[in-house]
Amino acid sequence: MGVITYSQEFKSVVAPSRMFKALILDSHNIIPKIVPEGIKSVEFIEGDGGVGSIKKTNFAESSPIKYTKHKIDALDVDNYCCKYTLIESGVQFDKIDFVVYEVKFVMADGGCICKMTSEYHAKEGCELKEDDIKQGKDKAIGLVKSIEKYLLANPDVCA
Repeated sequence: MGVITYSQEFKSVVAPSRMFKALILDSHNIIPKIVPEGIKSVEFIEGDGGVGSIKKTNFAESSPIKYTKHKIDALDVDNYCCKYTLIESGVQFDKIDFVVYEVKFVMADGGCICKMTSEYHAKEGCELKEDDIKQGKDKAIGLVKSIEKYLLANPDVCA
């Protein structure tokens, strides 16, 4: 089983504490408000948001993926860092066994840098190429940009 790791960064003018709260701690409330055309709801099906919790994201009817489930592996609120694993999806992936994500927000120039790392674990005998995962990477950056825009327009949210 091969592992492909991708890292990407996104610079934001929003403070790391607000971005972390919106994308990680309060995502079940914030994200469906910001992108209702893509994400119908986010709910905890196990736990309360801490380590070991399982979060289910239900996508809009038009999405080819109906839902995903992520397990929170590590959560460092003081350092704005979260690690979680995609453990189930409404779509069977041909080549991907599971994906481990790490998101960290670092203070920079009055805002922050969002550092995202994704480890794609290929199924036995399968080889992953960048095209196999490009759409997911692009959607992740799009979500971060949407949240930044929402937080800038609503300065009291996640303050």
